[in-house]
Amino acid sequence: MLKKDLILKSPVERAIGIENIAKGQFGAVLSRAGVGKTSFLVQIALTQLLADQKILHVSLDDPMDKINLRYEEAYTNLVDNIGYVDPQKAVRLWDDICPNKVGISYTESTFNTDKIKDYLKSFKKSDLALPSIIVIDGINFDKDVSDILEDLKGLNQEFGVFIWFSMKSHREEALSEDGFPVQLDAVKHLFDKAVFLQPVDDKIEAVILKDGDRIDQKHKINPATMMLAE
Repeated sequence: MLKKDLILKSPVERAIGIENIAKGQFGAVLSRAGVGKTSFLVQIALTQLLADQKILHVSLDDPMDKINLRYEEAYTNLVDNIGYVDPQKAVRLWDDICPNKVGISYTESTFNTDKIKDYLKSFKKSDLALPSIIVIDGINFDKDVSDILEDLKGLNQEFGVFIWFSMKSHREEALSEDGFPVQLDAVKHLFDKAVFLQPVDDKIEAVILKDGDRIDQKHKINPATMMLAE
């Protein structure tokens, strides 16, 4: 019951839909620096953990102890957002879902898609459940990343795993004719889903840029907790 209550309160459930998170090939969370890309990606992954799925979080920006802290904070914010929860029950649930999260930390120079492929192969060889999503945080989409995306597209096709990316946009850059940041516009044919986070007054506005016929939906988020603003 607690799992279901937490999923229903997740900003990801409202913006994307739990049944929709892993349908397709690639998804992107875009914003300029410091607005909340990584925090929203963590909420996406946390929602999958609460749905009894495995996830793989790959970071090119932060060490895993910092990423693990982000997950703990995201879980705490989600629990606090549904009202009173027995603290022991909340701890037991966290201890139950946490082992389904695996993190790998790289730098931009050491990031290697072959290592991710080997990890997925090891699960498949051992007849273990594969991650439902891979979160990759920190690829520089200001550069030509077509080779990386082509390799990751192969992982999607071979293992059926949906891959979510962070994409850093820039304040001074104009949007494309479709209303996309230029980083997404260059590779939009590969992406099924995209969420653009932008500051609006004292909130963050999450705008659905790509997701079938659900485009242009907007959701207000509290920047301190990344929970939906009522």
